[in-house]
Order: sequence, then C-alpha cells, then structure tokens
Amino acid sequence: MSVHFYEPKKGHGLPHDPMNAIVGPRVIGWIGTRSQQGVLNLAPYSFFNLFNYRPPILGFSSIGYKDSVRNAIETGEFSWNLATQTLATAMNQSSTTQSVDEFEFAGLTPAPSKLIQAPRVAETPVSFECKVTQHLQLEDQSGTEIPTWFVFGEVVAVYIDHSCLDNGIYQTSRAQPILRAGGPGGYFSIHPEHAFEMRRPQD
Repeated sequence: MSVHFYEPKKGHGLPHDPMNAIVGPRVIGWIGTRSQQGVLNLAPYSFFNLFNYRPPILGFSSIGYKDSVRNAIETGEFSWNLATQTLATAMNQSSTTQSVDEFEFAGLTPAPSKLIQAPRVAETPVSFECKVTQHLQLEDQSGTEIPTWFVFGEVVAVYIDHSCLDNGIYQTSRAQPILRAGGPGGYFSIHPEHAFEMRRPQD
C-alpha cells in the first residue's frame, strides 16, 4: 500500500485539506438564533453532530466567534434545522457573511418555536429546539486557545413532518438530507437504495 503521510502542523502538501473529506460526510448544523436585541440569524455549520441519547445533546463548532455562537451563549438557546436537498440552495445562501437577515436573504420563513425564542426554518421537515448546556473555546495540545468555539445544546422539543414517518419509524432518506463533504463545495445526499442494516452483536 502506498500512502501519503503528513503532519498537519507542517501542512498537508495537497491541493485541498483532506481532513474534512476524510471525516465525512458530516451532518450540517443549520443553526437558528435570535440575539438579545431580537435580531434573527441563520447559519450552516459543517462541524456538528449528536453526542448523547438521554437527554439528547448535540453541538456545533464555529471557527471564529460568529453571531450564532454569540447569540446562543448570550440567550442560552438555538434551533437546529435539517438541511435537505430541496433546501440546499437556501442553506448555502444562509452562509453569507453580509450583514443581512439570513432568513429573508435565503427566501426562508422563520417559524416560531414553542419552548425557546430562537426561530426555526418553517420549510424544513425536521427541526429541534435546543437549550445551551455548555460552551467552550477549543485548545491545541499545548493548552493554547484557538479561535474556535463549541456550543452544546440539549434538545427540548422536536418537530418531524409526518411524511418522514412509516408506522412511527423515522425514515432518514424520506427527508432527503444533505451532508457536507470535503473540497470547496462537496455535498452528499442519502437515498434508500444505499441503506443496509447491521445489528450489534449480542452479549
């Protein structure tokens, strides 16, 4: 086997950093927040995942102390919204760095939440209301802080479109979620023909 070896701190020596292509495809953290002043914000984060079942805890990481992080930490809440193939262009539009209302800019409807003040994306088939549980600034191996912040939130409310349920079982592919891949613009989609089942070995 021929391998390409590199130490990240010395550079990868490739046309594009392969790290986020190797660890992927990754769920998109499409995060909705409302500032303390009432300004709405919506932004996608590719560093995102679910980390616990009960209570359900998920988290997103932001390179830079951006509005989503600031709003979530200051208000203690945020929404997560499923990015789907139908909403892919709008999701991408919401990543703008312009000082605009991302909901309006992307042609999306801010839906009111029930347990938090942060808005949800009305057009998505699945969304969560989340309360912040922890937040921290990441550090490298020497303990030096780096300009990246991680926000964890407990899911306190869940919205699922009935079209995604089959006899009460959530069908992942029906929502047509998209996942971030590597490269400057890589994404993947999920289709039922790619699914397979594998049970854990019994003790």
